[in-house]
Parts: sequence; C-alpha cells; structure tokens
Amino acid sequence: MSINRPYQFIEELPPTLPVFPLTGVILFPRAQLPLNVFEPRYLQMVDDAMKGERLIGLCQPVDIGAIGAAPLQQIGTVGRITHLSETGDGRYSVILTGVIRMRIANELPLRKLYREFEMDYKPFADDLIERSEAAFDRKELLSALQTFAAANKMKIDWSGVDHAPDENLVNAIAMMSPLGPNSKQALLEAKTIGERSAMLVALTEFEAMKADKSTSSLQ
Repeated sequence: MSINRPYQFIEELPPTLPVFPLTGVILFPRAQLPLNVFEPRYLQMVDDAMKGERLIGLCQPVDIGAIGAAPLQQIGTVGRITHLSETGDGRYSVILTGVIRMRIANELPLRKLYREFEMDYKPFADDLIERSEAAFDRKELLSALQTFAAANKMKIDWSGVDHAPDENLVNAIAMMSPLGPNSKQALLEAKTIGERSAMLVALTEFEAMKADKSTSSLQ
C-alpha cells in the first residue's frame, strides 16, 4: 500500500523494484526530476508502479552503446512518482521525487517488459534524513558555477540559487550540470554533500578551462 509521507526507515521500502535506465541522468533524495515516458516497457512500468508504492529505480547504463539488456551502474536512486499526467498521444508526463540511493543487487528473471532488481538500501540509510545545512564552501561552489556558466553561456536564476538550502543547491547543480555520464555517476556516489561540492568545483573548473581553450583556438 502506498504511503503519502516521507519514508523514515529502509525497512519500509520494497526489497525489489523496477529500474528505468537513463544515460546522463541522476536523481538525489528530495530532488525532483521530470520525465517524458513513451516506450511501451516504461509505460507498463509506470502503470504497475501506480498500483502500489509508486516507486521505481533510476540508474545509468554502464555502456551507452550496448544493445539489449545493458549492464547498469551499481548505484542508482529510488524515485517516487509524485505527479503523473497523460499527454493524449500515448505518453506520460511524470515527476519523480528522489527517496534514497540504492545499490543494485541481483536481477530478477524477466516477467514483464521492463527489468526488475533486488535492492540494497543499507549503505544509504542516512539519505532518508533531510539536512538543510552541510559542511562545504558555498562561496567557492558558486564562484565555480559562475565561471562555468559564463564559459558555456548558461543562464542561471541567481536569486533562486542564493536562497537555496545547502543540500538543494549542491544536488540541483549536480543534476543540471551538462557533465558526462561518468562525472555524474561520481557525483551521485559521493558520500557527503561536502565531498559532492568539492567534486563539483573541480569538475566545473576543469570544464570551464576546456571551454575557454576551445573558444581561444577558434579566434
């Protein structure tokens, strides 16, 4: 039965879940991710999820070019469908709200159009605790973001950024950043907000330097 409240203990979460594989997309607890669902197997996944806990796993494939049942990264995130609307042309517009990161264990025998896995939540039990403040250099992160945005001609609502709680700020930047799948996976797997922030600073500064060099070579 679905519960309309935050999960407090990992024992409340189902031992197996369907997994939606998406390259270059990550989700953090309490963050929201809009999804456009149109493939028959994932439409079936959403339909089945809505009959129960409304939970699905989100995980990146290891090999982008793999054909068939591609291996998945071990670490992903459980998301809860908190909004669903029909588009009228056979698609669903979904908002997935992050609940907890998880480690994929065994894959179950295929019985539906989509894949299902056993889940291990124990390493990420602390994800269920919301933290408004975290130990990291907020000014350093925002400075790196400004440099990165300028180098890549990105428009950012700085008023919203300035007032965002620490956890929301770091995780939102990690999710929105146009970094590669491996970099995003590393951000997802970072143990703390501080570690994730430091990694973001290093990655955005490196990408900004690459963008500057590319611009200079064209002049």
